[in-house]
Amino acid sequence: MSADLAHDLQTKTTDRAEPLSLRARVVLALGPAAALGGILWALVQPWRLTLLHPHGEGLWWLISQPPLYVVAVGLLFRLLLAPGIVEDLRESGA
Repeated sequence: MSADLAHDLQTKTTDRAEPLSLRARVVLALGPAAALGGILWALVQPWRLTLLHPHGEGLWWLISQPPLYVVAVGLLFRLLLAPGIVEDLRESGA
């Protein structure tokens, strides 16, 4: 392994080791908080989820339940959008 490559690897690992700002932590927590809110919504209002007793409803009716949408959006935000937003916050120095 060349010294330049080892130096680059060490620089990349030390860049990731710096602590996250409060803003970055809040952004990373928004997705899981939304997903948890969807799960709590489904538990508080279980009649909204017709997965257990569909009573002759079609597939679209089973998929299109608001608590499931909230959980999906929370997970997609955390996996797809939040890392880019946190990276932008790091670059801006916030």
